[in-house]
Amino acid sequence: MADKLGFSFDQTLCNGCKACSVACKDKHDLPVGVSWRRVAEYSGGTWQKSGDTFTPNVFSYYTSMACNHCEDPICVRVCPTTAMTQGPDGIVSVNEDKCVGCRYCEWACPYSAPQFNPATGHMTKCDMCADYRAEGEDPACVAACPSRALGWGPIEDLRAELGTLAAVEPLPDPALTRPRLVITPHRDAQPTGTGTGSVANPEEL
Repeated sequence: MADKLGFSFDQTLCNGCKACSVACKDKHDLPVGVSWRRVAEYSGGTWQKSGDTFTPNVFSYYTSMACNHCEDPICVRVCPTTAMTQGPDGIVSVNEDKCVGCRYCEWACPYSAPQFNPATGHMTKCDMCADYRAEGEDPACVAACPSRALGWGPIEDLRAELGTLAAVEPLPDPALTRPRLVITPHRDAQPTGTGTGSVANPEEL
């Protein structure tokens, strides 16, 4: 049985440069409005007053997001034409010849991974750079990261090495789709569902 692949992400190393997003967009020649990998800035905090002194108690961290090739991919379950499939290596891909552009997968995915291309009328998504992997190369996003915050490989190996955390704010509850993702959290990372901050760049997501 083939190893199931996934991504790792070290929040402690990410500086929000978006090189991963740019590399993905360039490699796949994605049109304006379609971004398979995006970087969220999550920030918040308060000012604390002590006498006449105000001290900031604030936080900010980044999260690089793409398709997580989930163990229970809801996009595959809702697709009415079987255009969305999951291969033996766990990679979820879309067959544009079968896709009718109904966008059910887009609406269902909590990570906004499938994205509609208005020029073709079909859904598109990350396939973890299948062509690069076939040549023994890293996915474009992983290769482009200057701080090496992104990684990939058999998910069980990643979990054995890095742990099993798969969500912090602003990511959704991992119980929804069981993402093949391992996160090394930032020191200020807040648990999903209990965060006190907000996404500072929603227009980019």
